[in-house]
Amino acid sequence: MKPEVDRMLEVSAIALLTRLGPGLPSAYEKSTAGALGALLLALREEFERGAARRFEENAAIRAIFERALPVVADPALREPLRDACIAGTTNLAISALEAENARLRGLLIELHASLESQSGPDAASLVEVIWRELARSTERRKLAMAMF
Repeated sequence: MKPEVDRMLEVSAIALLTRLGPGLPSAYEKSTAGALGALLLALREEFERGAARRFEENAAIRAIFERALPVVADPALREPLRDACIAGTTNLAISALEAENARLRGLLIELHASLESQSGPDAASLVEVIWRELARSTERRKLAMAMF
C-alpha cells in the first residue's frame, strides 16, 4: 500500500462528517465529530501546500534581506542579513522549513525595527515591502475551507 496522506485525511474527514458523526447519540458527540472532520480537512489542505508555502515565504523574506543590505544603517545587522541570504536549507521536511522560517522571521522583526528607526525614502520603502510580504504571508496561510 502506498500511503497517500491527503487521501487518507479526506476519507477520514468524510466518514466523520457524513457517516459516523450523524449516528452518534448526543449533540455534543455529533458536534465533536464535526469539528474533528473539519480539522482533518484543514490538515489535508496544509499537508498539500505546507512545504511549498514555507519555501515560498522563506525565499520572499530572503529577497527582502538582499534588498535591505545596502540600506541598513546598523552594521551589526548586516552580517546576519547577509548570512541569511546565502544559507538556505536544502532539507524540504516541514520541520526544517518551519525552523528556518522562524529564524528568518525573527531576523525580519529585527530588520523592521531597525528600518523604523532610520529616516529616508529607502528605509520607508523597505518598511512598506515588509508590510506587503506580511500581508501576502497571511494570505498564503488562509484555508480554502474557511471561505465556505
